[in-house]
Amino acid sequence: MKKRILISLSILSMLCASSLIAQEADEASGISFDYIRGEGKVQGIKIAAQVYVDWLEKYSENAELYFESSVNIWEYSEQHRHDSNFVLAISPVILYPLHQFTNATLYGELGIGISFLSDSNFAGKDVGSLYQFEDRLGLVVRYGLKRRHQFSIRYFHYSNAGLSNPNPGLDFVSFSYGKLF
Repeated sequence: MKKRILISLSILSMLCASSLIAQEADEASGISFDYIRGEGKVQGIKIAAQVYVDWLEKYSENAELYFESSVNIWEYSEQHRHDSNFVLAISPVILYPLHQFTNATLYGELGIGISFLSDSNFAGKDVGSLYQFEDRLGLVVRYGLKRRHQFSIRYFHYSNAGLSNPNPGLDFVSFSYGKLF
């Protein structure tokens, strides 16, 4: 029962934060679908909504900032063992253009957010806490009319930053397709 209450409160908090951020957005919003591959036999999917804000405009004409709310489903499967985890996350992410091509733009991205896992034991690891930091580094290619389509490759690291023991962390690579509106 306690676990369901925590999950419900986390979902409610993320939805409220996303709606407050969306009210500030003047530029764009987007959605992305990721295939996730982790250590060993871990794989999953992630569905994310992004809201772009112009908060960095006065500091840099090139840097972009968006907030991403996501739902992840991770699966671990090995002989005689199966495990899954449901993850909610919200992250501020900074994008910076690295190279302009004729029909596309290459961006670097980085972000640090927070996430809530449905189980602190996953894929044979005790990660110490249901709450984790979500660190990311990525390369994003935007293309198409008005650069509204994007493919991305990202590295994610989930860790409780030593706030709880143990803290082995979880590492993932994701391949993503996104669409801006």
